Amino acid sequence: MHFWSEVSRKAIYVGMLLLSNIPLLYAQSQSAIEPASAQARGISYIWWSMFWVAVAVFIAVMLILAWGLWRGKADKPTHLSYLASRNLVIVAGVAVPLITVICLVGGSLFLGRTLSEKPPADALEIRITGWMWWWQIEYLDENSNTIATTANELHVPVNKPIQLYLESGDVIHSFWVPQLHGKTDLIPGRTNSSWFEVDVSGTFRGQCAEFCGLQHALMGFLVVSEPQAEFDAWLANQQTPSSAPSTSETTAGQRVFFEAGCQHCHTIKGTDATGTAGPDLTHLASRQSIASVTRQNSRAHLGGWVADPNGIKPGAKMPMSQLEPEELSNLLDYLQSLN
Repeated sequence: MHFWSEVSRKAIYVGMLLLSNIPLLYAQSQSAIEPASAQARGISYIWWSMFWVAVAVFIAVMLILAWGLWRGKADKPTHLSYLASRNLVIVAGVAVPLITVICLVGGSLFLGRTLSEKPPADALEIRITGWMWWWQIEYLDENSNTIATTANELHVPVNKPIQLYLESGDVIHSFWVPQLHGKTDLIPGRTNSSWFEVDVSGTFRGQCAEFCGLQHALMGFLVVSEPQAEFDAWLANQQTPSSAPSTSETTAGQRVFFEAGCQHCHTIKGTDATGTAGPDLTHLASRQSIASVTRQNSRAHLGGWVADPNGIKPGAKMPMSQLEPEELSNLLDYLQSLN
């Protein structure tokens, strides 16, 4: 008796814990059931259809079970005729499930065909390359030439088709923004494509959806959708080189940047830094986050990342710095001026 009371008590605690976390599920921005594009809405429709079918089946089974428990043993057991029992099996066990599966599979195939259609001719073209463990984002002109490069933060205009060319520089990754589209794999030596059109302004979180190594879980990115005018201004700024240091601190910080060898891995347009092993830092200060959305882009977080990258993302290729406190402070001044 004590055993069952203990089990019941723990079950109640677990149930209360699960219920208390329901609001957290809706608070997450990475949700496939809160679509912000026509493509995601189609996927969400299929998901909800399957969900409600599952709910209906669950309720039906529970009602039958409850009826059986309530009915108990009848005084005079009733037996269905052979014909009635056969029809019941055919209808409940074959026809209804078959029709349900045909409808769901048919809807999924139709949606898949729709999602695979080519985007409109006026789509904005963007090349995204997955690296362990960050995203390189290149905006292309009408001749497929790169006009701007950033990292881990994809800006797009609202109500504009976005054509993505997805590549990998090392291992298999998968580009997934649940609120905008389904996932698309990035395979070394191959270019896959996907497109979507965001119809609301906002910031949406994406994630690598294919295990790619130690920091797969921390390989996130942001998609920022904004009005066309704001996007045009942002893109124009991204095409400009970095501003020259304007204070003694930023000048000293730029010197630290080169003396520490940061230019071998990072690019800062307008300087001699042309490394490509790490993210382009030309407009680092304009980004909302660092380390693939692992930390907000603040001075404290940036300092922690520069000082000890592997303390934040074990396995990161960026080495620990050996800077003195004043050197680190000056370097942060310089990096935060890159906007």
